[in-house]
Amino acid sequence: MNFKKIINRYPKLIRNKFFWATMVFLVWITFFDEHNVLHVWHNSRKLAQEEEDVNYYRQKIKNDQSKLKELKTNKANLEKFAREQYLMKKQDEDIYLVVKDDSGKEK
Repeated sequence: MNFKKIINRYPKLIRNKFFWATMVFLVWITFFDEHNVLHVWHNSRKLAQEEEDVNYYRQKIKNDQSKLKELKTNKANLEKFAREQYLMKKQDEDIYLVVKDDSGKEK
């Protein structure tokens, strides 16, 4: 059988050298390049996560700054904070802790 007859069986698009050059280029860009599509997609997801973290920490800083300002300006709030967070007490007081287990019931 003649080689030309075998080649003519395939559609014209598949026989086109520019089609194959484009296919090789797309495969190269998608999988083998240093900045391939998968790498770019992974980095964009990572960037979005980092931006969420930045927003979270900015909000946390803002809340902490407002709490700090409140503690510096109001002595009663400072005492309340020390009692709740660090379990500090006065000389004549007793502290009782109410601890909840995993099911939400108090012990």
